[in-house]
Amino acid sequence: MAEFLGIDYPTWWFLVVGAVFSGYAILDGFDLGAGALHLFFKKDSSRRIALNAVGPVWDGNEVWLVIGGGTLFAGFPLVYATLFSAMYIPFMLFLLFIILRAVSIEFRSKEPMEWWRRSWDVVYSFSSILLAVLLGVVMGNVLQGLPLDKDHEFTGSWLAFFNPFALLLGFTTLALMTLHGAIYLCLKTHGKLFEKIERLLKWSIIAFVLLFAASSGYALLYIPHLLDNLQANPYLFVVPVLAMLSIANIPRLVSKRKFKAAFVFSALTFSFLLILLAVELYPTLLFSTTALEHSITIYNAASSDKSLEIMLVFVLIGTPLVLFYTYIVYRTFWGKVELDDTSY
Repeated sequence: MAEFLGIDYPTWWFLVVGAVFSGYAILDGFDLGAGALHLFFKKDSSRRIALNAVGPVWDGNEVWLVIGGGTLFAGFPLVYATLFSAMYIPFMLFLLFIILRAVSIEFRSKEPMEWWRRSWDVVYSFSSILLAVLLGVVMGNVLQGLPLDKDHEFTGSWLAFFNPFALLLGFTTLALMTLHGAIYLCLKTHGKLFEKIERLLKWSIIAFVLLFAASSGYALLYIPHLLDNLQANPYLFVVPVLAMLSIANIPRLVSKRKFKAAFVFSALTFSFLLILLAVELYPTLLFSTTALEHSITIYNAASSDKSLEIMLVFVLIGTPLVLFYTYIVYRTFWGKVELDDTSY
């Protein structure tokens, strides 16, 4: 099998897909979290400030999801086909809510009537909440596996997706995104709104810690294959240790009102947890709960080495450009939000 820098191309593409989805989780995570908190703000001006905090960046953040889907399809078409056909209902719900969320952001301030704005506020907030939960549900099912036959086709019921672990991970994901979003809003607001968000942030931290402990305990007790790689390679335990240290540092920084540093560590928490997910899965992409030999790995699902090699060149060229563009956008709109005639 062809290699680049001593690593085979399927592994490289596994890392690329993971990096793109990590970027999406970090960037869209804070605006989904901000949306989840939206109904806690009672004044119209407060809701407009919260919307304008994410207004310049939310649509750009969602592009990372499109890129993630594209890299998954390009690198591992078998996984793309199996995952999207098996999880048709969750993904259709996700698509519905992502459309409703975008429409609510754009339509909310088009009319001055109070009922109009409040209606779109509800749509925006609930869409954000359900998107975060569905992301966790999908991730939970990927971690514990799906019933796949020898042809890698899904043989279960769509109701099986909403199982206890997947739902628990869904609410854990929501709590982490809410925490991430609250920190971001603290960076973008001031006055009484800032004080309210700061209180919500503290409750978000408590909720996340409790849900994270519950989901971790469930995984350790009922999904033993997730420990296989860690037990076979003890040095990999550094990843969960770093994740725990990152989580523990967030409340410390928040208590000192060092929100920039706290935002960095909430982003690092996403990164370490997704790296841990990759460590637990590799080289498997989808476990088969029917028979382990029916599982989909990076080797039986990958495109040809030549295709992966060519696409990796485009990744090496495009990644610095995307990161530079992202930096420019966030740098341009950095600072506290002030409402004007062009605001939502």
